[in-house]
Amino acid sequence: MTTPTVAHTWLHIGAGSFHRAHQAVYLHRLREAGDTRWTLALGNIRDDMSPLLNDLAKQQGRYTLETVDSQGHRQYETIRSIERIVPWDADLAALTAVGAEPSTRIISFTVTEAGYYLDQQHQLDPSYPDLAADLAGEHRTIYGTLSAILKQRQAQGSGPVTLLNCDNLRHNGERFHAGLLQFLALRGETALLDWVQTHTSSPNSMVDRITPRPVPEVRARVLAATGVDDPCALMGERFIQWVIEDQFIAGRPQLEAVGVETVQSVLPYEEAKIRILNATHSCIAWAGTLLGMAYIHEGTLHPAIRQLAYDYVTDDVIPCLTPSPLDLAQYRDTVLDRFGNPNIQDSNQRVAADGYSKLPGFIAPTLQECYRLGREPRSTAVLPALFFLFLQRWAKGELPYTYQDGIQDPAATRTMLAAADPVAAYAADPALWGELAGKPAFIALLRERIDHMASWVQQHTT
Repeated sequence: MTTPTVAHTWLHIGAGSFHRAHQAVYLHRLREAGDTRWTLALGNIRDDMSPLLNDLAKQQGRYTLETVDSQGHRQYETIRSIERIVPWDADLAALTAVGAEPSTRIISFTVTEAGYYLDQQHQLDPSYPDLAADLAGEHRTIYGTLSAILKQRQAQGSGPVTLLNCDNLRHNGERFHAGLLQFLALRGETALLDWVQTHTSSPNSMVDRITPRPVPEVRARVLAATGVDDPCALMGERFIQWVIEDQFIAGRPQLEAVGVETVQSVLPYEEAKIRILNATHSCIAWAGTLLGMAYIHEGTLHPAIRQLAYDYVTDDVIPCLTPSPLDLAQYRDTVLDRFGNPNIQDSNQRVAADGYSKLPGFIAPTLQECYRLGREPRSTAVLPALFFLFLQRWAKGELPYTYQDGIQDPAATRTMLAAADPVAAYAADPALWGELAGKPAFIALLRERIDHMASWVQQHTT
């Protein structure tokens, strides 16, 4: 039986591949099961996704998702949950109007970890040009964009709305919400700040599905398999997971009916995912790049790289996260099996990106906790050692691809690498290491691990 339609809108900001392979899929499943009370609207803050949005608009929001398992079995599905494509405009007027509609009850977003501009104390860092511009009244960031939407909701009396962070940021709902309140306070938006505190909620969530950047081969396979030439086609792994704290202030779809886990606390799930999956992913991407590989599966299937990742989780992460409601060893093995899927063709370039956000977000917490437990984190220190060697290649122009990092200061990186003691300069950065920055024991560990990994790279490339 089809559930009667009620006009509830879920607006998503961030038109990248991950949303279309993850959140949109769950809403599609719900609608296919007969519950059509919620529909998706999709928009973007920047104009870089306008070609995709235009193509989606021509297809009424429909697109083909290819999923593949480790045996190479491929399935194709037309995703129909996105019913409104919000065209980009320089003032974000259309996006603001949709977000301010009374029917919009949830606004979610994927802007990458770097898109929150938080320092090591999880406070906004106004030194970033885009954030500074938004504090002056623009809307280049999620904070400026949502401020415009929420201000219009307040003025129109549109009612409460849930703001749902879907990025790989630890305590993502809490930290985004705190950043938004700080942003409003810095702008002197006292009335709006008070309204936000009483009319919004920001649940923590954990999202998981490997979703490579679309390549022409995906479009060709979709055409061959379905007869549809779909410029919006994309591919993801078969595995999918979504865990959300059940704190929706204005109602929500019955997500449990399609496999979403709604919980009171997402903490153990997000810690396992960020430290085991995300950090290991970066480890394999940096190591694989240094050994001349292009794809994640190549590095995962390389015994020496796989051992680095295995040792990192086994020696340091599992002791730090124990006790846990998850079987952490099984989770480690499942993650490595997923990364080793040769059919995903996930690039090292994609996963290696944004290292300046990933070191403090994914890796530094394990380093810090190991020291607090009286353990020297030798296996974890391999990861920042790899990134240091990766940066040295970048500075020499020897990477096989363009390195992308939303918060890197290239000049500061070059200054660090050209210092009399570049390792000490690297280890002294509080934005990367927090409480460990500049400590002699940490500098000594990084120095030894960087020397060791430089020899390791040479050994495995000769």
